[in-house]
Amino acid sequence: MKMFVLPVALLFAGLAFAPLTSAKENQKMETEENRVINAVEKMTEAFHASNIDTVMESYEAKATVVFEPGKPISDPVVLRQMFQGAFSLNPRFSYSGHEVFVSGDIAVHFAPWNMTGRTPDNVEVSQSGLSVAVLRKQSDGEWKMVIDNPHGQFLLQK
Repeated sequence: MKMFVLPVALLFAGLAFAPLTSAKENQKMETEENRVINAVEKMTEAFHASNIDTVMESYEAKATVVFEPGKPISDPVVLRQMFQGAFSLNPRFSYSGHEVFVSGDIAVHFAPWNMTGRTPDNVEVSQSGLSVAVLRKQSDGEWKMVIDNPHGQFLLQK
């Protein structure tokens, strides 16, 4: 029995250190990860510019966005109104990093964020959170958000 355990242990140890994907596959994955990050940053830049059309184009037609924890919205008319309402704060978002996992045409994007802005009566607003977004690669190669939850940290605060 002991003779069998050692070869199996060595096999698993070898697998743990062996590359699971080729360099070419890794390069392709990194390219897709960067494209996901670029899609998120493009939406953020459009948000900063109050460009509602580009913001909306960053999402699939039936996307879900969580403006408040536990209250997802999928109606595109309401989403447009919510985004336009948020523009009144002239918000500026920054990310302290991005983590992306891609599997085929689906990606998950995580990013801690900070936001500063001002209400119309000049009161400073500051928020932070953890963005968790699911994106899908479109037939033209673009990535669009399907689910966007900027309150991914919410459950940790309960």
